[in-house]
Amino acid sequence: MNDTTDQTSSCCGGHTSHAPVESEGRPNLMGPAEDDMAMCPVMEGRPVVKSVAESAGLFRDYEGTRYWLCCAGCGPMFGADPQKYIAA
Repeated sequence: MNDTTDQTSSCCGGHTSHAPVESEGRPNLMGPAEDDMAMCPVMEGRPVVKSVAESAGLFRDYEGTRYWLCCAGCGPMFGADPQKYIAA
């Protein structure tokens, strides 16, 4: 690779990499820290990197607790009936 390559180039069919970046722009191949992970309350079992979700606006606050979402489609579903998803 040459130095002019965009380090945020897409992979996996057009999705951008969301690997946490450490020093000097090198990706953290170990993945996010355990405390930066959550499960989407709408799509059960779907892991979410909190910092990535926050930067993309994929979270909702409800009754003093923050819930991180895996995609934009989960926001309206959670907003329509939060109790349904936090009770699960």
